[in-house]
Order: sequence, then structure tokens, then C-alpha cells
Amino acid sequence: MILTEEILARRPWIKQYDWKVPWTFNYPKFPAWHLLRNASNGVPHRPATWFYGTEMTYLDLYRTCIRLANKLIELGVKKGDRIGVMLPNSPQFNIAYWSTLMTGAIVVNLNPMYTYEELKGIATDTGLKGLFTFDMVLPAVKALCKTVDIPLVIVTRITDFITGAGVSTPEELGLEEGWHHLSRLIEQSTNKIPPRIPIEPDDPAIIQYTGGTTGVPKGAVLTQYNVVAATVIVTRWGGTTLDDLPFDRRWVFCTLPYFHVYGEVCCILYSVFSCATQVILPRWDTNEVVATMKQHPEFVYWPCVPTMLQAVLDHPEAWDLDLNLRTDFVGTGAAPCPVELIEKALDFDIYYSEGWGMSETFALGISNPVQGKKKVGSCGIPMPDYDVRIVDPDTLKDVPLGERGEIWIKGPTIMKEYWNNPEETQYALVDGWLRTGDVAYMDEEGYIFIVDRTKDMIIAGGYNIYPREIDEVLMKHPAVKDVITVGIPDEYRGETVKAFIQLAEGAEVTEEELTAFCKQYLAAYKVPKLFEFRDQLPRTATGKALRRLLREQEIAKRNLNK
Repeated sequence: MILTEEILARRPWIKQYDWKVPWTFNYPKFPAWHLLRNASNGVPHRPATWFYGTEMTYLDLYRTCIRLANKLIELGVKKGDRIGVMLPNSPQFNIAYWSTLMTGAIVVNLNPMYTYEELKGIATDTGLKGLFTFDMVLPAVKALCKTVDIPLVIVTRITDFITGAGVSTPEELGLEEGWHHLSRLIEQSTNKIPPRIPIEPDDPAIIQYTGGTTGVPKGAVLTQYNVVAATVIVTRWGGTTLDDLPFDRRWVFCTLPYFHVYGEVCCILYSVFSCATQVILPRWDTNEVVATMKQHPEFVYWPCVPTMLQAVLDHPEAWDLDLNLRTDFVGTGAAPCPVELIEKALDFDIYYSEGWGMSETFALGISNPVQGKKKVGSCGIPMPDYDVRIVDPDTLKDVPLGERGEIWIKGPTIMKEYWNNPEETQYALVDGWLRTGDVAYMDEEGYIFIVDRTKDMIIAGGYNIYPREIDEVLMKHPAVKDVITVGIPDEYRGETVKAFIQLAEGAEVTEEELTAFCKQYLAAYKVPKLFEFRDQLPRTATGKALRRLLREQEIAKRNLNK
């Protein structure tokens, strides 16, 4: 396609692309798992993963996934079945992810920190046919399987794939009758012929749960085509730093959680398409992160969230790491990066930029050029093949440049739908445009500046937290009459969760008791860090919570105390 003046008029941001970044692509139409197949063919003996010193080559990973996929099919997994992957970053996550895609089944990402209640909601909504999980979360999984029928449960111990650590047994893990041990399943399968499941580009590949546009968790359905397109875009966007590096210098630092699309796209998929090695850490521990950095002379890419970058730059040994040499490119997303942190990264002379994406856009959409012009306060420009409109949410008409409106985005990674939720799908998708709920303005060069959110989602430490979910948990407590949860600014986490509580008449409860209560139903990162008791909470005449008012009051109070 020829780049015409008409296209430039509609997409002025193309002029800001780095010189090696194309403005459009002809995306492959093959199944997503062929990305791994291609890497295993191109660099079969290159390490695909590095996990506490243990390496697995691309050929070993690919053949292991084939054998497991055939075993899954033998056990009854069919195209379109939903398979939960509840694992931390690990070689096992890679194996579960790719083998599921090979069968034509759909990967349902599950946060290992989910509680029984959270797991039950997703398992019921998707009708899980199978579940990959690990020893550390078996109490929650066992409770889940007592109330939800999941025919196929496959368990591993994360250290099973570390040389010298030994391999667990089903007896050691205390597996329920009928459950399977991952390593045993792989050993039992000798079928090395890749499955010939007919997979089309529009077939669902992944379900990522998100708050969507109204704060109620729902499953964004991402297709095979979305996966392939995202892989091409994220890799080519960084082409100016990657293309000239030989394969033995291509290492990706994988600290983002794989159970979210940000980690999948920017760690797993980026690594596979660029034939890089994933340096995997299953959890965030700043000292361990710094120690792992010291073991590797160079990372071609470190995608992270602002709190991760902040923690490393604040570490006592940060200046000894020579981060400008050790990291070819560092990118942040999932939460706005404070200007002070950006300045600190520049002090370290890091090649750095930030971007914007959502679960519904498969983590991509808008990003600052890797080496091109960046603007303070901007999340960047639309990436190749995306169109962005800034729309008045009341009139649904585009606003003039420089004026605020809601970001509407269209592109090759936009979700197909919300799983089993046609009403929310109809609201969120309008003629192929995704209504994001984020308020922003665009300048004359196409740079986008996010200024607010129309939805109530809280972003703390890179995690998406939906206040309505927390409200509903706290309303279960007998002492609570009303509650409104909000996100308030936090220099380190971006935002922190605060719950405003109205007690039932005559009731008494402490903050410690409410915290303990929340921990029974919510993952740790969702539990409010702050509580405030009030006689009455602000609501409209129709009962809508005035979250923004509480947030503004909190900001004003903090500014007054400075």
C-alpha cells in the first residue's frame, strides 16, 4: 500500500515513527503457535528460556509442547475449550500456553493470587474444561473443584524445571484422584507429530479478564489474528534497537506477570518472534531482580511497570549496574509514569519510553517512539495500523485537536468481544472502534496525553483494580452499611486503594478486622491499604457512588498538608 497524503492527513503520527518502523504490515494468517514453530526452526539450539540458570532450547520447548498438546487432545481437550493457566512466570507457563494454543483451545489467564471466590467467578463464566496450576495454590484450587466441575487438572511444582532441584511426585503434591502431574504427562506422551487442528485467524485464542468499561470484571476475547498481529507490531516497533544485534545478545528480562497480556505480548511473544531468550523470574523481589541483572551482561528489552523501574533505580547498587549498557531498551506501561521517574531514568542514560494499552487491545495501541521524539506527559502516538479518535462521550463526535475527549481506538489487536456478554460488547465496540474510557487530548503531531479516566478503575503497582468488586466484598461485612472505594495518588504505586466506610447503626469494627475480612475474598493487591469511616457517603439521587468527589477531596486534603 502506498503512503498517500490522504493517509498522512488521517494519521499524522506516522511522520514520527522511527526510521525502521513500517507504517503498515501484511500480517501472517497462520495459527499463533506457528510463532514458536518458526523460532524452533530458525534457532533450534538457542535457549528459549533461562530459569535460575536452567536453559531450555527452542527445539526442546517446541517438541515438549507438541507432545503435551497431543496428550491434551488424548485426554479430551477440543478446539474452543477453555483451559485455565494459573501459573507464575516459569518454563511451565510457556509449555502450558503454547500446548493449549496447539490444540485450538482457548487460554484463560488466571492470576495465581486469585482467591477461591475470584476463581469461582471466572471458572463458572468460562466453563473451564481444564486447568494448569502449581503446588503453592492447591488449597484454593481444591476448594474450587469442590464446587465447580473442572474435568482436567494438571499440577506442577515450579522447581520441577530447575536442574538439580529434583522433580516432584504426585504423592508429594497431594494430588486429588484423577488429577495429573505435568512432568508425568509429558513423559507419557511420545507423539511428536504436530496436531493438525484447523485453526482460523478469527478463532479465539485467549481470554483476559478485565474491568472493561463499567468496572465489572469480564473476559476480553482475543483471537489468533490478534496474537500474531501483536507479536509483529511489538517486535517491529523496537526494530531500531533489535535488528543489528546477533542472536546471542538477545535476552529479554521477564519480570512482568505472564498471566496478563502485557507480559505475554512483551515478554513471551516478543522473545519468540525475535528469537530471544526469556530470563524468567516468577515473582518480584528487588534484590533478586538486581542480582539477576548482574548475571547477564545485556538485555535487549526490559518491559516493566513504573514501580518496577522505580525499585531498581532506587536500589543501592543501581549505579553499579551500568543500566545504559545492560539494557538496550526499557519500556513501561500499565500505569502512568511520573515525570520524576522519567527524569531519573534519563539520568541513568537509559533508552526509555512509555506506552498505553488495555486488555481489550492486547496490551498495545499507543507508544512513544523508541528513539524518536518523546513529549513529557504523553503516552505516545498510535502504533502501526491503529487509528485513534478523541470523541466527545456525550455527542459521540470527534473533538478538535487539543480538546479533551474519550479515546476510541481501532486496529489489528482489538478484542473480538467480551466473553458471553453481548450487552457490554455492544457498548464497548462501535463499528470496530473500542471505547476505552480514558480521557485524553491529541496534539497536531498525533501525540496523545491522557488526563483522566471515565471509568473508575484503579491502577496500583501496574495491577488493574476495580473498586466495585471491593465494595461488594466489604458490603458482606455485617458492620458495613455502605462503602465507596477509590484510588488515591501514591508516589510509588501510582495509586493506592482507599475504602470509605459508613457503618451500620450501633456497629463497631476496626481497620484490622476489615483488612482480614477482605483477604478472605480478594487478592492481596486489591485489599484496601487505607480506610476512613464517615457518617454518610456521597451518592447521586439515583444512588451512583461519587467516587471522583471523594478522590478530589483526598487530593485537596493532601495538597493542603504539604
